[in-house]
Amino acid sequence: MAGVFEALGEPVRRLLLELLVDGEHPAGTLVEAVRARTSISQPAVSQHLRVLREAGLVTVRAEGTHRLYSLDPAGLDAARAWLDHLAAPFAALAQPLDALATEVARGRRERRTSPTAGTAGSREERPA
Repeated sequence: MAGVFEALGEPVRRLLLELLVDGEHPAGTLVEAVRARTSISQPAVSQHLRVLREAGLVTVRAEGTHRLYSLDPAGLDAARAWLDHLAAPFAALAQPLDALATEVARGRRERRTSPTAGTAGSREERPA
């Protein structure tokens, strides 16, 4: 799992993943897109793609002389599962807080629609 997050720690690699969200792309197209945004060389982009492939975040397939890259759902699912594991204690808090928010909203709504909404809880005026 460490390899996945080490791979994600590099901005160029995150950019490559964002480019692949739309689907499969040839290596040349990815190189052009990255070089349009950074001053990185073609061999450096290829190295970043290799790191992403070794981390299990992208797959590559050959089609003639072209290499076509795409996101690897298995790698992304593994990263998501690890993050979900970390977030589990916070998810347990979300349900009671959601229930509390619902009850607060219900109480406000009842006060607005109650026929005595303006008189309940009002203070009597005291002479000064």
